[in-house]
Amino acid sequence: MKASLSFPSRERLNTILVLGLPIIAGMISQNILNLVDTAMVGTLGDASLAAVGIGGFFTFMAQSFFMGLSSGVQSIAARRWGENKIDELAKPLNGGILFVLMVGVPFASILFFHGDKLFAFLIHDPEVMKIGREYVTWRMPGIVAIGLNFSFRGYWNGVGRPSFYLRAILLMHIINIILNYLLIFGKFGFPALGAMGSAMGTTLALFSGSAYYFWQSIKYAKGNGFMSAFPSVKEFRQLLSVSIPSGLQIMFFSAGYTVEFWIIGLIGTSELAAANVLINIMLICILPGIALGIAAGSLVGQELGRGNPLEAKRWGWDVVKVGMVGLSLLGLPMVLFPKSILALFIHEPITLDLAVWPLILIGATIAIEALALVLINAQLGAGDSKRILFSTALLQWFFFLPLAFLIGPQMGFGLIGIWTCHIVYRLILAMIMIVMWQREKWANVSL
Repeated sequence: MKASLSFPSRERLNTILVLGLPIIAGMISQNILNLVDTAMVGTLGDASLAAVGIGGFFTFMAQSFFMGLSSGVQSIAARRWGENKIDELAKPLNGGILFVLMVGVPFASILFFHGDKLFAFLIHDPEVMKIGREYVTWRMPGIVAIGLNFSFRGYWNGVGRPSFYLRAILLMHIINIILNYLLIFGKFGFPALGAMGSAMGTTLALFSGSAYYFWQSIKYAKGNGFMSAFPSVKEFRQLLSVSIPSGLQIMFFSAGYTVEFWIIGLIGTSELAAANVLINIMLICILPGIALGIAAGSLVGQELGRGNPLEAKRWGWDVVKVGMVGLSLLGLPMVLFPKSILALFIHEPITLDLAVWPLILIGATIAIEALALVLINAQLGAGDSKRILFSTALLQWFFFLPLAFLIGPQMGFGLIGIWTCHIVYRLILAMIMIVMWQREKWANVSL
C-alpha cells in the first residue's frame, strides 16, 4: 500500500483529533510547565539555568528506562482492545506497576545517594556543578513516580481514553507550578531553595499524579482487571520485550542529549544556557508530534488486534499528514519572531544572540520532526520497539554526536554548527522511518 497524498477524510480526522487532542493538550501543558520552570530559574542567572538544563537531561536519562513501560502497556492494551478481550485490558498495566515496584524503587534509592557523583563528570564549571548536584539529588526519587505514571499513561491511551491522562497531567502541573514558586523564591514562609526547590517541587508533583492515577483506575478500570488480573510469566515477558527496548531507546536518546550538553559546555557556559532554552522551546513544538504519534500507536495497535494491517498502515500516514501541518504552524513564530520568543527566557544579551539562528533552524524544519516522531511512535504502538531502538540509537551515537563534537568545539563553529548537525541528523532519521514504515515489518510483531 502506497501513501496517499490526500488529506484524511473528515471522519478519519475526527478520530485522530479525538484521540490526539487530549494527549497534545497534556504534552503542551507539560512543556509549558518546563518553560515556566525555565523562566523562574532563569531569573537566578546563567549558572542556575545551565545547571537545571543539563541536570534535567541527566534526570531524564535516569528515568528513561522506565518510560518505556508506556509503549509496552499501550501496545498490548490496544491489541487486547482490538481483540475485544475487555477483562484482560489492565493486565499489562498491572505488570508495569509490578516492575516499577520491583526494579524502580531500589534503582531510585541508589541514585538518590550516588547520582550526584555521576552528574559531576558532566560539568566543568564549579558553580554549575554545585547547583546541578543538588538539583539532581532531589529529582531521583521521582523515577518511581515516572515509571508508575507512564504505565498508567500507556494504558489509558491504549484503550482510547486519553482524557484520563490529560486530567492527571494538568493536576501535576498545577501542583508543580505552585510548589516551584514557593520553594524557588521562598514565598509565604517557605525557604528560598533556588534550583533545588524546583527539583523538590517537581518530584512532589509527580507523586501526586501517581496517587491520582491510582484513584482513577480503581474507579474506572476495575472491570478491566486492574489490580486483580495479573499477567502470566509469558505475558510479563511480552510486556518487557516491548518495554525494555523502548526504554533503552529513550535512554540512549536522552543520554545523547546529555552528551550534547557536555559538548556544548566545552564551548562555554553562555552556549550551555542558550541550549537549555532552545531545547525547551523545541520540545513545546515537537511534543504535539509525539502526542499524535501516541494516538497513531493506539490506532495501529487496535487495527492489528482486529487483523487489519493495511488499515493500520493507512492510519499511520493519515496521522503523519495531520502532524506535519500542525507542527508547521507551530514553527512559524520561531522563524518570524525568534528574538521576541527568546527574550522571555534569556536575560543576558550575549546568550540571547547565540540562540537566535538555532531557533530559526528549529522552526524551519519542525514539520520533518513530525513525520519522524509519528512514525516512530506508530511502530512502537505495533510493538516493534527493537528495530526502533537500533535505528535511532545508531544514528544518534555514531553519526550525530561525533559530528557535533567535531563541528562545534573542535572546528570552532560553536552552537550554530552543532545545531546544523542536529537538523541534518533529524532529516536522515525521518527518511529512515519512512523506509521502515513502508516495509511493514512492524505488522508481523506478535503480542
